[in-house]
Amino acid sequence: MSNLERDPVELVCPPEPSGAALIAVLQPREVPLGGPRAMNVRRTLPQRGRTTIGAWCFVDHYGPDEVATSGGMVVPPHPHTGLQTVSWLFEGEIEHHDSTGSAEFVRPGAVNLMTAGRGIAHSEVSTPDTSRLHGVQLWVALPDAARTVAPFFEHAETEPVEVDDAVVRVFAGSLPGIDAETSVTVFSPLVGAQIELPAGGEAWIELDPAFEHGLLVDRGPVTATIAALESEHDDASPDADPLAVAGHTSHLAQHELGYVAVGHEGVRIRAGGHESARVVLIGGVPFGEEIVMWWNFIGRTHDEIAEFRRAWQSDVIARGDADGRFGTVDGFDGDALPAPELPTVRLKPRA
Repeated sequence: MSNLERDPVELVCPPEPSGAALIAVLQPREVPLGGPRAMNVRRTLPQRGRTTIGAWCFVDHYGPDEVATSGGMVVPPHPHTGLQTVSWLFEGEIEHHDSTGSAEFVRPGAVNLMTAGRGIAHSEVSTPDTSRLHGVQLWVALPDAARTVAPFFEHAETEPVEVDDAVVRVFAGSLPGIDAETSVTVFSPLVGAQIELPAGGEAWIELDPAFEHGLLVDRGPVTATIAALESEHDDASPDADPLAVAGHTSHLAQHELGYVAVGHEGVRIRAGGHESARVVLIGGVPFGEEIVMWWNFIGRTHDEIAEFRRAWQSDVIARGDADGRFGTVDGFDGDALPAPELPTVRLKPRA
């Protein structure tokens, strides 16, 4: 999915400390995608105070939208650099085309992962048979060693795994204690998973303590109780419940994103007693690199971003050059998306 904001802010994102002991609740902001009949999304990353969770650097949460009212998703060909896009649906169907020649449908239960590397272009359009559209669009920042790889696309089905009362689907990376690692390629240790609970249900989800995590509530509310590493409560009885010793409980409303710092061995998620719950879990080793995000590009400097924009505008928008950095996209009936104007000043890294 493209960032269709007309005046996107240039973000210089320093590596962030991860020493918080509790669950920090991040609120979404509404962002329209497109024109007068724009589909609105709820964006929880990036935002002031938190730009990454592991290598995850962008979270758009949308729907459920009635396509007859919203117009659905129509995202023209647009570029990406230095990142991976991860498309995950709860309802509906989206058709993907990109400049590597890949054409695939995004459907519930399957993940589409596109690695932009040095540069790719793609389009995303909800299909005519889709009446309701509901899902998340996620970006993963590529580490410096991998950010100029040749672009490629992957599609993978996921397997449901029962964990206590929950049904878990891992769509990126791996989750401790669950034999459901996906086949898609990642370039840093991370996890992406969907967790569904019946009304009143609960599940203990084991976490990698080297990861920081985010819990995005699609359907809720839920309560989340985290447990610290055993080394942090060595004086406790060997038979003690780690949650009783080092637990912290937070209530997360629908659409909120709960941030959990490194050093936790698990989280117990409980659904309310009146309706089922669905949570998207993301996480990874804290991303220890400074990045610059602007529009649909991730780079390391302002000048690098400016060069990405110049290449897109000159090669694709002006000439339609299939041999340039981004190539061209077949399968979309319309023009590619021009890049916004760059800001006139450079932004300094935020503390």
